[in-house]
Amino acid sequence: MPEIPTKEFWRDLKPITKVFRPDAQPEVYLPDAAIDDERYYVPFTDTVSSRPLWISPSQNKWCDILMSKQAGLVNRHYHPHEVFAYTISGKWGYLEHDWTATAGDFIYESPGEGHTLVAYEHEDPMRVFFQVTGPLVWLDEDGEPDGFFDVHNYIAMCREHYEKVGLGAAYVDNLFR
Repeated sequence: MPEIPTKEFWRDLKPITKVFRPDAQPEVYLPDAAIDDERYYVPFTDTVSSRPLWISPSQNKWCDILMSKQAGLVNRHYHPHEVFAYTISGKWGYLEHDWTATAGDFIYESPGEGHTLVAYEHEDPMRVFFQVTGPLVWLDEDGEPDGFFDVHNYIAMCREHYEKVGLGAAYVDNLFR
């Protein structure tokens, strides 16, 4: 049950009783999503980690918080589908663009855009909320495809990490919708 209202104009409203339609799944609620407990952040590269928040294996889609506590790098890649990002803290950008994102900045990545994600040195860790659809297509130094990373790779990576840190491989299954 949510917090009891006090003076809010809607305090006398009753919650609806038919919350879920047939076959609907419950929401994913993660308090303190950008938690400091590093066990929840799965190493993505040597310098960047990912906290999965929601995963859809059937849609090849996920939401996460990407974090780097120091200068960081995610390999060159492009997305065949759109990506949305919201900066929570720190400083980051793409080598291929003329902007640098800081807390409060929103980024929409067009499908097919190639880039090299970098995290800058900053007093706060880089934490960025991403909504990713489809695979990341890894690129070589010339910008040519050189492998991929999709939701199934992501799930396997998360299961392995969560088992290793004592949360259990099945922890990630709670995020599937």
